[in-house]
Amino acid sequence: MTKKSNKPLEGRIALVTGVSRRKGIGFAIASRLAQDGADLFIQSYSPYDESSPWGAEPNGIDSILIELKNHGHRVEYIEANFNDSKAPRRVVEKAFQTFSNIDILIANHAYWLKGKLEDLKAENIDTHMNVNVRATLLLIKEWSIRHDDNRPGGRVVMMTSGQHLSPMCDELSYVASKGALHQLTQSISYTLVKRGITVNTVNPGATDTVDYKRYYPEIYQAVLNKEPQGRWGQPEDAARLIAWLVSDEAQWISGQVINSDGGVHF
Repeated sequence: MTKKSNKPLEGRIALVTGVSRRKGIGFAIASRLAQDGADLFIQSYSPYDESSPWGAEPNGIDSILIELKNHGHRVEYIEANFNDSKAPRRVVEKAFQTFSNIDILIANHAYWLKGKLEDLKAENIDTHMNVNVRATLLLIKEWSIRHDDNRPGGRVVMMTSGQHLSPMCDELSYVASKGALHQLTQSISYTLVKRGITVNTVNPGATDTVDYKRYYPEIYQAVLNKEPQGRWGQPEDAARLIAWLVSDEAQWISGQVINSDGGVHF
């Protein structure tokens, strides 16, 4: 008799976007899914990280791929700029060419730039909407028309922020884009759940993905003062929730926006 694997995602294949830095939520998700048995197709866009104050992964994407492959499963990669309207289709097409089917789609990528009301510019608004909303919708569209519904475990997870829980006045373009994903969750779920595909959105709460204490000390301390568990969230906190949502145990959960924020109340 063949011994059954005790890994909940053995035989499943996941497309995870926004996997580019070890401190990021995307890497934590990909790592956890690989530990749970999934093969991976990951996307990143290194110029975005390189332009940020914290910079890109010091040892580049190759080091990320090596670490993910250490879990013993296949990992493939593509770089794509989701500000390009054609990029989502290219990513999905390449993923399906590589693996023949993708069971799980985690739209983790995000564009973020601070901007108060008086600082808003059309280009900034457009980029947030293009990357965070348009690309996510097109990824789901392209994935859904190729997905084999005869396979078990069809899952979509989107990522939002805490814009529905407290004001984020310095990030209005970002808030607009993440709020759109929040409001889309139930409608996309209703569209796909009849095919056996669940759709949920996760708000990971305040997560220390860029060393906030170093780069944004005032924000770091302000959040820490409000966290009832006395710490910031870590990428692994969100990854554990998402790993459960894409498992068979969560097949009855769909159309939900789930807050993984340590119980904070602003």
